[in-house]
This record gives sequence, C-alpha cells and structure tokens, in this order.
Amino acid sequence: MGDSDRTATIEVTRVAETSLDVTTDVVAVEEPLEILAAWRIGDEPREKTISVTMRTPGDDFDLAIGFLFTEGLLRAPEDVESVRHWSSPNRVRVAVKSRIDTSKLDRHFYTTSSCGVCGKTSMDAIRVAARPLPPRAPVSREVVHALPAALQNAQSGFHRTGGMHGAAITDAAGNALCVREDIGRHNAVDKAIGAFLRNGVLPQKDAILMVSSRGSFEIVQKAIVAGIGTVAFIGGPSSLAIELAREFHVTLLGFVRDGRFNVYSGTITP
Repeated sequence: MGDSDRTATIEVTRVAETSLDVTTDVVAVEEPLEILAAWRIGDEPREKTISVTMRTPGDDFDLAIGFLFTEGLLRAPEDVESVRHWSSPNRVRVAVKSRIDTSKLDRHFYTTSSCGVCGKTSMDAIRVAARPLPPRAPVSREVVHALPAALQNAQSGFHRTGGMHGAAITDAAGNALCVREDIGRHNAVDKAIGAFLRNGVLPQKDAILMVSSRGSFEIVQKAIVAGIGTVAFIGGPSSLAIELAREFHVTLLGFVRDGRFNVYSGTITP
C-alpha cells in the first residue's frame, strides 16, 4: 500500500491575512479497521471481533498483531498462524495457534484513533499482566537528543499531511529499526511492535520507543508488554503513565524536543 492509500487530496479554501484562495490540500485518510481473532477448541472453530479502531490504512497486519499482543491476547510471535484481510480491506483476521483467553474479551474493546483504552470497564482491566523489566544500561543524553530526528526523518506521511503520529523503535544507540505512522498514536505504536512480531522477534530490552505525542498510560503499557525499557515522548506524560513506568522500571522521558527533555522515571548518563 502506497502513500496514495494513506492520504487524500481535497479542495480547501485557504485564508490568509489579506487573501482567500481555493486550492488543494493533502490530508490523512481515516477509516475503521475491524480486528478479528480466530482459534480452535479441539475441532471446533471459534472467531470473535476483538476491536474496531479508526486508523490510517497501511501496515494493517502489523497493527492487528501488535494490538492483540500488547493487549495480552497473544503471548509470543509464534502464536500467530496466519493473518489476512477478511472480505474487506477494512477487516483483518488473525488466526492463532493457541486458545484465546476469552475472559480478556470482557473489556468491551472499542478503540478510537485518539485513545487506546476507551471503553475498558475498570482500571484492573486496563493493566495487562506483566512483570517489571530487567536491569539495563542507562540511555545517554546524546542518544535522547537524537531521537526526534530519527523519528521525524522517517515520517513521510506527517510531512505530507501534518496529521499523522509516528512511533519509532530504535536500538540503544538511537538508530531507527522500525518507524510506523497512523492518525492514532497508539495505532502507530501497535504497528511498530507488530512489525517486529511478524518477523518472529521482539524488540531488545535496551530498545527505545519514541512517540510523537503526549505520554499516555496505554502506550507505556504497550512498551512494557513488548519488553521495551525506555519510552520517550514529544509531549508531556500523564500522572498514570509516570506511575506505571516507575512501577515497572521503565525509563520515561517527556518533552523530548528542541534540545531538551525531562526524566520522569529511570536514569540517563550525563
């Protein structure tokens, strides 16, 4: 899928201080994606819609697998048997080898492009079972300063539309390993994590997640499930994101832009 599927050209009226012109503008496409999971109990097939999310088309398989994994419905890359579009470009069906824990489906998933936890019934339901992350070497100040450029240089959709978030997973030295874009910040994160899973691996524990948004609880949670030990945001984090990061030993950085940043959890090298 190319940029033409992720963006649309529309007619607009552009108003300036002393002029008014009819011209065209490039905007991000937003469409619903239904994510279905399929599994077997013995010889009996089971299938259920897990989520409907508003997303920018593209990297749909990454998004579906990343979402199922970060929400605890997949345990490992090898759990995935197949993934395909199912009767529509806006439906993805993920067949899994192991049985889905149907008790986790009681969260009543309906996600939007802006909020990954809307509709969940309680704080207990929001927390995906995970353990505190193992010790790792602190990230350096120089690497953190380089993160915004590593993300922005790969954001072709944002440069065209100004309306897409980006998520980059880098190595410990700040080299971008995977960058994904979407109109929703949590979708961009799921796409980046899902890309690793589709290659049969997970990010290394010293990987860094850089996101072009504020720092929300659900994105920190997704990083923890993926084993990513450092999370950096262009904007500021919420109190709950900070609480979660400290509890699970995640280095949490906010306002990473313009040659500065704040450390809310963990440590960095001088």
